[in-house]
Amino acid sequence: MTEITGRTAIWGILADPIHHVKTPQALNSLMQERGVDGVLIPFHVGADDLTALVSGLKAMRNLKGFVVTVPHKTAIVDLCDDVSKQARAIGAVNTVRREADGRLVGEMLDGAGFVAGLRENGIEPRGRRIYLAGAGGAANAIAFALAEAGVSLLTIANRTLSKSEDLRQRLAENHPSVPVEIGTGDPSGHEIVVNATSLGLKEGDPLPLDVTRLTPDQTVAEIIMQPEVTALMAAARERGCRTHPGRPMLACQLELMAEFMEMRP
Repeated sequence: MTEITGRTAIWGILADPIHHVKTPQALNSLMQERGVDGVLIPFHVGADDLTALVSGLKAMRNLKGFVVTVPHKTAIVDLCDDVSKQARAIGAVNTVRREADGRLVGEMLDGAGFVAGLRENGIEPRGRRIYLAGAGGAANAIAFALAEAGVSLLTIANRTLSKSEDLRQRLAENHPSVPVEIGTGDPSGHEIVVNATSLGLKEGDPLPLDVTRLTPDQTVAEIIMQPEVTALMAAARERGCRTHPGRPMLACQLELMAEFMEMRP
């Protein structure tokens, strides 16, 4: 780790709980590799104290930015001085840059990380028909990033229909040229199938979609990183599908976070 001096730049990560986060290890390693005189540290803050902490961070002149994770991604939006149009539409922010004048600029990079991970592995979403299981926080970010990438069709399938409808409406307002449909558990007729739910994290979870409808010409992508091979991935492989794990999303997102927060020598 870099020797910390009065010149060392500070970045942070806001979470509650915070013991499980892996971002500090990853971004500190990245900074060390690139020769950045900086350190990223965990800030353990509860929801009731978030406003007070953020107010203090604005005044911290050697703070360059911070990552935001559960449960603060939604609340942080209104505490930023500026957020991207897309982050505002998604209703969440996970990366904040502090400008020299103390202004906080927020962005949501979950979806961009997912799309970058696909492309890094030779999977191009542009012009493809996409089936998206889920309409929660991660699914929202991925849906907007896929629309931005220029998919030919986005089908949203979620157990709570009202969430799917709400997401479709916001996508229509921001990406009117992208056809968005509300789907069922049947992923057939789509070239790329994405699980953006938490189903698969725990052993015994139900499958997020009807795997009997998968065909060998489809690519099945996960956002879950552990286990590396979820029940969905195993079922997709049995049916001859190409599979794409969750880890590339994190790796690509870390690069995007570092760039947005200006982690440079």
